[in-house]
Amino acid sequence: MTDLAPEPIMVDELHKFIFEGLPVRGMLVRLRPSWQALQAARAEPYAAPVRALLGQMCAAGVLMRANIKFDGALVLQVFGDGPVKLAVAEVRDGLQFRATAKVVGATADTDRLAALVNVHGQGRCAITLDPLERSRGQQPYQGVVALHGDQREPLQRISEVLEHYMLQSEQLDTRLLLAADEHSAAGLLIQRLPGEGAGRHGADESRIGRDEGFNRIALLAATLTDDELLTLDSDRLLHRLFWQERLTRFAPDPALVPRFACSCSRERVSVMLQGLGCAEIESIVAERGDVEIGCEFCGRQYHFDAVDAAGLFTPGRDQPPAVGTVH
Repeated sequence: MTDLAPEPIMVDELHKFIFEGLPVRGMLVRLRPSWQALQAARAEPYAAPVRALLGQMCAAGVLMRANIKFDGALVLQVFGDGPVKLAVAEVRDGLQFRATAKVVGATADTDRLAALVNVHGQGRCAITLDPLERSRGQQPYQGVVALHGDQREPLQRISEVLEHYMLQSEQLDTRLLLAADEHSAAGLLIQRLPGEGAGRHGADESRIGRDEGFNRIALLAATLTDDELLTLDSDRLLHRLFWQERLTRFAPDPALVPRFACSCSRERVSVMLQGLGCAEIESIVAERGDVEIGCEFCGRQYHFDAVDAAGLFTPGRDQPPAVGTVH
C-alpha cells in the first residue's frame, strides 16, 4: 500500500524579502481561508470576473498596507461606467481586510478590467489612507489615477493600474503580479528601494527605469503564471523565480497575518440611522414596521424594531438629515 502525500496546509501568509547587493525588495501574499471566508459571507456569489477583480484587489491592498508605517485603513477603489459600478477593498491595522462590489449589469467570464469598469473611459482608481485618529478638520489622503496608460491605452489589469500609480505617486519602479480564483487570492510585489539623497517621496526620479538590478528581477518575476502564483508554496515559488539570486527572507511577523474581518457594528449602524434624522426613520417604521440594514461587506443584518428605532433619538441626540452609509 502506497502512502499518500499529506495535503498542503492552507493558510494565509505574508513573506517579505530583499535581494542582497541590489536595491530591490519583495513581498508575497497568499489569502486562502480568509478569502474563502469573505466569499462565504455573501448570500450570492460574485460572477467569476468580479470575484477575480475583488480577490486581486484584496491581495494588492494587503501588500500595499504591509509596505507602509501607518495607523489606519488603506482603501483601494475602482469605479466607472461599466457593469461593475464600484469595487472596494479595505485593509486595516493588523492586515484585517474586507471587500465588496456594486454590480449593475451583466458580465462575461472573459471580461477584463476595461470591460468591467472602464467601458467609456470614465473609470478611475483611488487609493485612500484613512487615519485611525484624525485631528479636527483633517481629511484622509487620497490619490486618484485613470484606468489607462501614458498613451491613453485602456489598462486591462488592476496590477498595471497600481504599477502606474506607484510610479506617479512614489517615483519607484514597481512590478506587481496578482491572481485570484474561488480558492485563493495572491500577489507578488517587487519594488526598487529608494536611494540615498532621494527627493520628496524618498525616491530618485533619475533612476526610474534605469536600475539594471531591478529590471532583471522584474523580468524574472514577469515569467510567473497565474496558476503558479496561486498554487506553488512560497519556497518553491521563490526558488523557481530567483534561484540564481541571493535572497534574504525575513521571519514572518505574527502581528501581520492577513485575515477577513468586517468593522461594521450595531453601534455604527445606529450612528448612520441617527444621521438620517428622526422623521426619516419614523416614516420607514410607519411604512415597513421596522428598519433592517445589511452590511455590504459581510452580509450581516441589523434589525431595529419600532422600540429600537425610537431609542435612537433621545433628547439632545436628534440630528439633521444627512446621507450615511454602513462602515
